[in-house]
Amino acid sequence: MPERLSAFLQCMAAMRRIDGSVSTARAVEWVYSIQARFIRPTQNRDEILELLGILEPLRPRTILEIGTASGGTLFLLSRVAAPDAVLVSIDLPGGEFGGGYGRWRTPLYRSFARGDQRLFLIRADSHHVKTLQRLQTVISHGELDFLFIDGDHTYEGVRHDFEMYGRLVRAGGWIGFHDILPDPSDTMNEVHRFWRRIKDVHPHREIIGNRSGKYGIGLIRA
Repeated sequence: MPERLSAFLQCMAAMRRIDGSVSTARAVEWVYSIQARFIRPTQNRDEILELLGILEPLRPRTILEIGTASGGTLFLLSRVAAPDAVLVSIDLPGGEFGGGYGRWRTPLYRSFARGDQRLFLIRADSHHVKTLQRLQTVISHGELDFLFIDGDHTYEGVRHDFEMYGRLVRAGGWIGFHDILPDPSDTMNEVHRFWRRIKDVHPHREIIGNRSGKYGIGLIRA
C-alpha cells in the first residue's frame, strides 16, 4: 500500500475515535502524533496551543482560514469553534506557499465538522473578488469572529488578504497572522514586514514560542 494512502486511512480511522469530549490540549497532542501525520499543521505546537486557548472561551461562530495546507490547523479550529459554527477555508490550487491539496482530500477535511458545524472548502484565489463573493454566500450574517491569514506570504499578498477580509471581522473579533517571524531560509516570506507595519496601530498580541526560530502568530483586535 502506498505510504500516502496508508497515512490517509490511518488518519481517517483515528479521527473516528475522537469525539467532542476530547480536550483541546489532547486534540493538539493527537494532531502532532504519528497517526495524524497526514494532517500535521505547519505550526509551532506551543504557539497553536496558546492561540486555541485564546479562542476557546469565545466559541467563535464564524471562522475563515486563508491557506488550508495539510488541514491540521483547520481541524484544531473546529475543536474550539461553537457547536453550530460556520468554518471556511480558502486555498489556491497550485499555490506557492503549501497550497493546492488534491480534491481527494476533501472528504477528510469536511469530516472535521462536528455537531451542527458547517465547513466549506473554497479552492480559489483569495485575492479575487469572486472568492469574496462566494464566502459571503455562506456567512449568513456577513461577519467573522476569527480570521486566520496563512496563505500568500508575500507582502502584497498578506496586505491584500488583510484588506479584503479583515473588514468582515466583527468589532472585538480577532485577526491572526501566521509566520510573523522572519525566516532567513525563506526569502519569499514577507509576513514579518507587514506585521511590523500594522501591529502598532491596532491592539495586538504576539504568540512566539521561540524568537530565535521561525513561525510566530500575530493577533490584532478588530
